[in-house]
Amino acid sequence: MSNGRYAMTIVSRIIRRLPPDASCHQFCVAATKAIRDVYTPSWYHFPLLSRRGQGWSDPPLLHLATHPEERLCASAVIYSIRRREIWLVGDCQCLVGGELCENPKPYEQRLAEMRAVRVKELLATGKTPDEILADDQARAAIIPEMLREMQQQNKSYAVIDGFPIPETRVPVITLDFRPWEIVLASDGYPFLCPTLAESEARLDEQRRNDPLNIGEFKATKGFTPGFNSFDDRSYIRFSV
Repeated sequence: MSNGRYAMTIVSRIIRRLPPDASCHQFCVAATKAIRDVYTPSWYHFPLLSRRGQGWSDPPLLHLATHPEERLCASAVIYSIRRREIWLVGDCQCLVGGELCENPKPYEQRLAEMRAVRVKELLATGKTPDEILADDQARAAIIPEMLREMQQQNKSYAVIDGFPIPETRVPVITLDFRPWEIVLASDGYPFLCPTLAESEARLDEQRRNDPLNIGEFKATKGFTPGFNSFDDRSYIRFSV
């Protein structure tokens, strides 16, 4: 199981166990603690660096503090029925009455632009899109910068990874008591639409017309050959 999927299962359990009137703050604290509890000395195997039981000085946490790429990590977009609030914890998106709300990583678009430039250079040398997708050297070129930017994880942007979430980086959308149609989704949909069918159709159109993701929509990776998406995706639509 990947780190992301494992983190998702933990966060899912926390959501199911939250009291109905839980706040966004309570969710952030509970989700952080649940993942932090996984970071035990038996999970990583390296020499004891300091006394255990001293909060963030536990050896795994010392290691993970400087290696965010190794943390369990997930995002969540949540609707609280009791509070009539939408919480965007991490890079997720939603439609509220047809209006798009996003919470992307701050460095994502810049790195996507860098990759697009490199892909175009590779195309100019005669490489085919299929060859680039099979061995995405353009993505490999931005990985070092991506790892540097990840040092800002839960500093300049929020994720659920077992470290304290900066709640000022978590948008909270409060709804009034008018009827609303809401769509909650992961960032795997480059064009979020009012229905799942439309969103899937736009995704398929992107795959057919620009599998490298270097045109109107740019991403830090393309469509892996044989896959119908470039990223994981979740979608739910409901009315309140």
